Amino acid sequence: MPLRSTVGRRSFAGRVRTLLLYLALALGAALVVYPLLTVISGSSRSPVDLSEPGLIPRFIIDDDALYRKFVESLFNESVNTANIVYHSSLRTFADLQPPTPAALLVDEWLRFLQEVRPPPYAYTCGMVQAPITRTTPLLLRRFRDTLFRRFGGDLEALNLALGTDFVEWNALFVVPEDYYTRRRMPSGTGYLQAFWEFKERQPPGLCFAAAVEGFYKTLFLKTRYSRDIERYNRIHHTSYRSYDEIRLPVQYPRLLTPAERTDWEEFVRHTLNVLWIRVTPDARNEYHAYLKARYGDIAALNRAYGTSYTDFAQVPLLETPPFSGRRLEDWSDFISGWMDPDTGRLYLAPVESLRLWTLEDRFRRYLRRRFGTVKELNRCLGTSFADFSRIIPPQQQLHYRWFLRHRTLLRREFLTRNIRTVLDYVLVRGRAIRNTAIYCLLAVLGALVVNPLAAYALSRYRPASTYRWLLFMMLTMAFPPVVTQIPLFLLLRNLGLLNTFAALVLPGIAHGYSVFLLKGFFDSLPRELYESAALDGAGEWRMFRHITLALSGPILAVIALQAFTVAYTNFMFALLICQDPRMWTLMVWLYQLQQQSGQPVIYAALLVAAVPTLLVFLLCQRVILRGIIIPTEQ
Repeated sequence: MPLRSTVGRRSFAGRVRTLLLYLALALGAALVVYPLLTVISGSSRSPVDLSEPGLIPRFIIDDDALYRKFVESLFNESVNTANIVYHSSLRTFADLQPPTPAALLVDEWLRFLQEVRPPPYAYTCGMVQAPITRTTPLLLRRFRDTLFRRFGGDLEALNLALGTDFVEWNALFVVPEDYYTRRRMPSGTGYLQAFWEFKERQPPGLCFAAAVEGFYKTLFLKTRYSRDIERYNRIHHTSYRSYDEIRLPVQYPRLLTPAERTDWEEFVRHTLNVLWIRVTPDARNEYHAYLKARYGDIAALNRAYGTSYTDFAQVPLLETPPFSGRRLEDWSDFISGWMDPDTGRLYLAPVESLRLWTLEDRFRRYLRRRFGTVKELNRCLGTSFADFSRIIPPQQQLHYRWFLRHRTLLRREFLTRNIRTVLDYVLVRGRAIRNTAIYCLLAVLGALVVNPLAAYALSRYRPASTYRWLLFMMLTMAFPPVVTQIPLFLLLRNLGLLNTFAALVLPGIAHGYSVFLLKGFFDSLPRELYESAALDGAGEWRMFRHITLALSGPILAVIALQAFTVAYTNFMFALLICQDPRMWTLMVWLYQLQQQSGQPVIYAALLVAAVPTLLVFLLCQRVILRGIIIPTEQ
């Protein structure tokens, strides 16, 4: 029978009430769906769009927003790195705009890279780290997969071959290569060599070359004189309109102002990594005098270097310094200056002998050799440079070209990478999925066996103390679960059940409310069914199984859903009772992930955690709705 008659719904007041009813239902549905959409949207965010309003991330429909997100991921969420490579002054990635295309200049840059073949430390690939989002970017996943296939999934073999000590595949990481200052040098380990082999196979659009000149302007001059070019001009007696006009000379700039020459020498001697510094042969005598003063005799130097020189004059100037060792230390001290503690004399490379090896300068030399004059270059490439010194490598245009060709791939990557991070975490770490599946299965089976048996006994035989038992079981619900955790812990510890599935399942296997609910449902079943079954010779177990349980499908589905939800979402009790990581459940592992992740990954973890509960509810809802008003005999 409908709640409202057909005639009543045709009146004006009835239609208004119907409209209000549907509006209320729509509002209720929106209040339920909105948080889910917020979580789905938040799971694909990153710092550049984390504060953007709306349930649909802009990068899905806006190419400019997708481009900013791509560049942020390419430079490992570091604005400083992007400013260095692009020679820009971005404050955040949200300020980034697509560049003006320069296809011919990009082609020249690619030809230059093929010709020069820069050393591995002179360029790197992006998308290997996300220190703010703390997710697993695209190329880091690819690098892990490459090593996994190379060593056949044997982590111990990887550690032995590459000199690492990773405890699990999910723990493999890559530190972005940043060899601008002397604090950072390539490690020279097998793991770094494996990464260098990996990045050689990556497309140029996902790599970027080191920009020493960009580093000089972005993190040396701007840090020293602030971003205000006027302050720089006052101190240096110059008239630059912006830092973009400043160039880094490859040798001592005698034609610049004294303050600029001081900046150049300070930068080269004490800040810049020696990987980018060369010393001309005319400094050989000073270098030999420095070594003799430092070691005294050639035998001491040979012991330190592992060489067999017979005289200091045989020690050559270094073209490219080693990555570590005493030779590197001596070379660095020769460039920055070393004072003899005995004589007080300062030994250092003459400033006129210092030269810089940068890809910016090499690229300009390549263009000058290829086109001769800047006028010819502008005519052939369609550019408008005033001179060769104004040319910077078109890395931003190269990245933008790759972006335009792979927008679909990038959208899919940003939509799913945080979810992939969560799945990789819970599938690889420990036995989270296995433990959770066993725990939930035992909890559901226990709830469907113990609670119906207790309720059946109370309903079928009606003992005199029935209501006292029901009152006792209902009273257990008056106390929050946290109150009973310490007594339960002590009891399980005394029984020797800690770190077992029994400790997880037994304390909650009987639930007072479930017994109360089942007894009320069993009481509503006709008694004549049991009398007829008894006359036909059926025993209690047969009547319980074929009559009671057969007619109790909806209520049993409710009990099973409740037991699954309690077991699946159990965190505090599961962590207290099972402190061994081998027994941790999914909720415990997700909590550990959230402690070391950013907000988007947390949203993705919530989304992944909600999926099993939603699937179980969808499976149970048909059983719950079927016969929920009047049970029918099966």
